[in-house]
Amino acid sequence: MVGADSEVGRLRTVMLHRPGPELRRLTPRNNDKLLFDGIPWVSRAQEEHDAFAEALRERDVEVLYLTDLLTETLELAEVREQAIGQLLAETLALGDTMRGYLAGFLRDASPAELTTHLTAGIRNDEVRGGFGLVTRLLPHDAFLVDPLPNLLFTRDSSVWIRDRVAITSLAMPARQRETQLTELIYACHPRFAGTRRVHGSHLEHVEGGDVLLLSPGVVAVGVGERTTPAGAERLARQLFADGLAHTVLAVPIAQERATMHLDTICTLVDVDKMVVYPNVIDSLQAYAVTPAGTLDDTGHAKLEVAPARPFLEAAAEAMGIDRLHHVDTGLDPVSAEREQWDDGNNTLALAPRLVVAYERNRETNAALEAAGIEVIAIAGSELGSGRGGPRCMSCPVTREPLAGPAAG
Repeated sequence: MVGADSEVGRLRTVMLHRPGPELRRLTPRNNDKLLFDGIPWVSRAQEEHDAFAEALRERDVEVLYLTDLLTETLELAEVREQAIGQLLAETLALGDTMRGYLAGFLRDASPAELTTHLTAGIRNDEVRGGFGLVTRLLPHDAFLVDPLPNLLFTRDSSVWIRDRVAITSLAMPARQRETQLTELIYACHPRFAGTRRVHGSHLEHVEGGDVLLLSPGVVAVGVGERTTPAGAERLARQLFADGLAHTVLAVPIAQERATMHLDTICTLVDVDKMVVYPNVIDSLQAYAVTPAGTLDDTGHAKLEVAPARPFLEAAAEAMGIDRLHHVDTGLDPVSAEREQWDDGNNTLALAPRLVVAYERNRETNAALEAAGIEVIAIAGSELGSGRGGPRCMSCPVTREPLAGPAAG
């Protein structure tokens, strides 16, 4: 049994990505392009991530690793051909000479070696053939195939909604290949045989960090630079058509916060409680989207879009509760901004009132504990250099269901 109908049902299985050689590719010249604020100390990041994974296992959570799943998937010859074909077709900087060489080079690689090439990338000075104009004109240390350091944030490339997995479409060029690898796993790995998928990497942009499962049948989708209005609309139509939700809340993220995901503004810590960034939450609005039950002039299912309302109010009504309580980040606007930047809002719930959070956000963690939330504090000084917290770093595959109104 796989799937999740909430953010807080007891977590049973999660997919992580342990930091690997792709992080060693970051330099001061490319970290901005690759969406990192700094150059992480990789061995320390690995230690921090191992401690995170162990904290999950101590709470009886099964931990799956993305690269292990990918390597096992690539044992199938037809999947290797598909992965290599996608990579060569979409890496336009190669040129025909290098593309022809890499086709053979990658086909000769073992599944584990191919996983490394797909995730850590290939530099110009690492190839032993295909020499031509491209290799002569590019710097020796230029990447022919870019690394994927943001694989660390497994939440973004897929999200389980009930018994389906939504394959997302990532907006930033540095991340677009991530969902192709995730899609291969869900489509071809024996563990996920028969899993039905929604959305896809080829569709309008939707990122998993913008998707919150507020309660069974209620999904909030942040809309900004990462997730587009068209992506939110497409996802809503799919969820309604498949009976996975009865309400989707489209939540615009202000332009000055456009590069933030919704889960860096708020995350659920209980069935009726969330930790929120107070400097933004008062201005956050939501449009409740529901199926109209009729077709529009183009033959598509018509959607009812309610007027904008304060997010917490609209969410509580859709969830069928009197109030969605909130715990503020920090103690004042300045400390709130500091702790939000350090992902104080980006908690991972292992069960109602039990969350994992970065230890450095002491004011936020104290506020959570005062509100009756148990906090498992983990180190994240190096993991946080990519601007992501425990929720960003985890894709729940199985949660125990919560009692709630049926979707549809």
